[in-house]
Amino acid sequence: MRHRAMNVLTIVAICMVVTVSPAIDAGATERVNQDDGNVAIRGYDTVAYFTEGRPVEGTPEFEHVWRDARWRFSSAEHLGVFAEDPERYAPRYGGFCAGAMARGWRVTVDPEAWTIIDGRLYLLYASHRVEGFVENSDEEIPMADANWERLGQVE
Repeated sequence: MRHRAMNVLTIVAICMVVTVSPAIDAGATERVNQDDGNVAIRGYDTVAYFTEGRPVEGTPEFEHVWRDARWRFSSAEHLGVFAEDPERYAPRYGGFCAGAMARGWRVTVDPEAWTIIDGRLYLLYASHRVEGFVENSDEEIPMADANWERLGQVE
């Protein structure tokens, strides 16, 4: 009887741990476009695209680690905004080129080549690609989303 009671208690304990443990962030396994020093998107401040309407370089002084990458910001305020809701401010596709992702490639970006569509930040590899991406975003974004499912996961 003691052995059976122990098994029941073990099962109850496991169920409690599973029930009260925080959910695992599935996004934690997504790739981030980062350099050899683990700095995301060449150190640019992702919040500035939204608040200042332009790319701004971040500094090591204001750094936040998310998805195993070091994200840099131009101010403590921007760092705090990102830390509260990184999914809102992080570029789509881990900061890889959105246009290339639509074609099934992971390509690094020029942080000066960007656009915001429906409240989401998209980076591209070159400024001359921004207009075409925006004009064709109804086709490009669904293709990039589908490819990200395959190419965005850390192996």
